[in-house]
Amino acid sequence: MNLPFFVLTGADGGMSFFAGHTVGIDLGTSSSAIATLDAEGEPQVLPNSADELITPSVIVMSEDGQVVVGPTADWMHTADPEKVITGIKRQMGNPDYTKMVAGRQLNAEFFSALILMKLKQDAETRLGAPIANAVITVPYYFNDPCRRATQNAGTIAGLNVVDILNEPTAATLAYAWNKGVLGRADLDQTERTMLVYDLGGGTFDVTVVKYSPTSFQVLATDGDTFLGGLDWTRRLVNHVAEQFRNHFRLDPRDEGRSRLALTEECDDVKRQLSLEDEWVLEFAHHGKNLKTVITRKEFEKLTADLLQRTRDTTEFVIDAVDMNPRQLDEVVLIGGSTYMPAVQRMLSEMLGKDPVRVLDPQLAVAQGAAIHAAILETRETGGSGTLSPGVLKRLGSIRSIDVNAHSLGIEITDPADKARKLNHIMIPRNTPLPVEFKQRFVTNTANPSGILVRLLEGETKEAASCTFIGDFRISGLPPNLPVGTPVEVAYRYDENRCIHVEARELVGNNQSSCEIRWTNNVRPISVDAMTILARDYHVN
Repeated sequence: MNLPFFVLTGADGGMSFFAGHTVGIDLGTSSSAIATLDAEGEPQVLPNSADELITPSVIVMSEDGQVVVGPTADWMHTADPEKVITGIKRQMGNPDYTKMVAGRQLNAEFFSALILMKLKQDAETRLGAPIANAVITVPYYFNDPCRRATQNAGTIAGLNVVDILNEPTAATLAYAWNKGVLGRADLDQTERTMLVYDLGGGTFDVTVVKYSPTSFQVLATDGDTFLGGLDWTRRLVNHVAEQFRNHFRLDPRDEGRSRLALTEECDDVKRQLSLEDEWVLEFAHHGKNLKTVITRKEFEKLTADLLQRTRDTTEFVIDAVDMNPRQLDEVVLIGGSTYMPAVQRMLSEMLGKDPVRVLDPQLAVAQGAAIHAAILETRETGGSGTLSPGVLKRLGSIRSIDVNAHSLGIEITDPADKARKLNHIMIPRNTPLPVEFKQRFVTNTANPSGILVRLLEGETKEAASCTFIGDFRISGLPPNLPVGTPVEVAYRYDENRCIHVEARELVGNNQSSCEIRWTNNVRPISVDAMTILARDYHVN
């Protein structure tokens, strides 16, 4: 049976760092970036082969094994729309997503690996040395199948993934480090509370963090893995397409190439409306040309419900920490979509404090991942030989406390309806890690041959609506156990996001335990097979 968890530990229980550079990677929905810490402790985002710090998370496949990652706009105009893959991050962890390319069924892990291969390849050219280890970021609200899919993608790309880091945590690290505060044991250790509002191309997170010069602690988080700048662009695409249809009885969304071209045009207009009150959009399709003026006010009206969803989530997180918004010391914007003026207005009005953009919102997550990678490397190996003693000292003085983004529980039978399975939460979301809970349950059948413990992730009461994350069985039970035999379950979630579960039947004292590891959530081919397959593709 597949158990969708993995453990990032070496044989001695510590992380294993391989020889080579260690980097941080922001694997984004619309764009990605890779960074490393230089000798003086500055997180440097490494340019790609086009001398750009950001690589579009767009893939164009060909039948002969050629792959273009982050193609230019001119190149995109000539590409077969059926061979263009965008927004793949939203499919991570989805076992039903595959795309046929040259007779091969490829999944989200594989396509994400191609993006990572491009980042790795370009970074190695810049550094003049191989990259071995990586921290890859994910939205805080990614569930565990999504996180494990990200781990798989890194493995396929030839990276030793030493951690999967939450994007708001990465942004917090970058913010505090770049202020010259983090890692400074010599400074006043007064704690500050910060809200990180992260609206990227495809996902949204909001997180409240408490930090001091030597520590940071996540207090609460929430988010939406299907809410981001792509949705704002899509609203504009549909608006313009409807105008085109009304004028010419033609819908550009019906043809792949026109749909891609219109999406690109609307994405550009969206960005311009962050700078201007209005912008002229021109679009041609089947010899017909539409010219229309899009105003910022009109665009904000089209997308008001999307912005409201981010507001609702922000209010939920603030309520979770039982805090008056005015008590926040800082509100930090992360993600390219936060450039939209409506976002800043909404937060200022809601929180009574103007949000700040000290860092480049599109680079901060990669920079924070690089800092985190250096912290781990310093902790586990003593640090990279390229870092100065002062930087190593700063890195070694930082401690962190994280929380789980999703509740963890076990499946139980409804006492009132034996056919109904419920999710019994044992570790609620936003619980500081590490944590362990013990609880007693009772069996619901007489003389069982074994006791099955099914592990779930999710907030809903119905087990069927939660994510199944694994199971194990207590066997070797004594005969004639009655209904109501007590079973004690100990559920532990450690700071490395590894789950340890132990169940003990208390009559015969039989027990079973597991440390849940990711084995394989990939269909129809395994990670090992995809790693070999990736070598057949030439990434440009």
